Amino acid sequence: MAQDRIEQGRGFGAKRAKKSTSLGNKNLVPVPVGAKTSPKRVGQGPGSGMGKTSTRGSKGQRARASSMKRGFEGGQMPLHKRLPKRGFTNIFSEVFQPVNLISLTKAGLSGEVTPAILKAKSLIKSEAGPIKLLGTGEVTTAITITVDAFSASAKEKIEKAGGKVIIREKKKEEKKN
Repeated sequence: MAQDRIEQGRGFGAKRAKKSTSLGNKNLVPVPVGAKTSPKRVGQGPGSGMGKTSTRGSKGQRARASSMKRGFEGGQMPLHKRLPKRGFTNIFSEVFQPVNLISLTKAGLSGEVTPAILKAKSLIKSEAGPIKLLGTGEVTTAITITVDAFSASAKEKIEKAGGKVIIREKKKEEKKN
């Protein structure tokens, strides 16, 4: 009697209706039985099928919602505190955006190249950030490029092709009174 009321879903599995392939919908492959299952809903009351205690047993520290902090080892000194701390982080380090000569050639750049042009060609992420020109690749056309730093090989190759490298002037930040 209950089976008459509760009928298995017809959306998936062997009972799924066959779709006609005459319309070109050949990507509708039937899903195997058991492939689509709903996730286990822990803590959703007696009707969830997990019972009153939601698979946590009865009482005790592990039955509570927020029982222990992450990394807690029962009072023992935790691993992240036992291990030595090494090294340091230099807060004054400057992270440059690298631009290779080969990427300039592939982008077809010639003449005067500014950070705005490099940003438009997606060679850098931010035109405000520091840019460094690196010497990987060759340059055949004369390029006048404005960057914050460059390698010796990059400068040599650009000057050999008849171009020049210009160092961008940094804007001085005014102190707020």
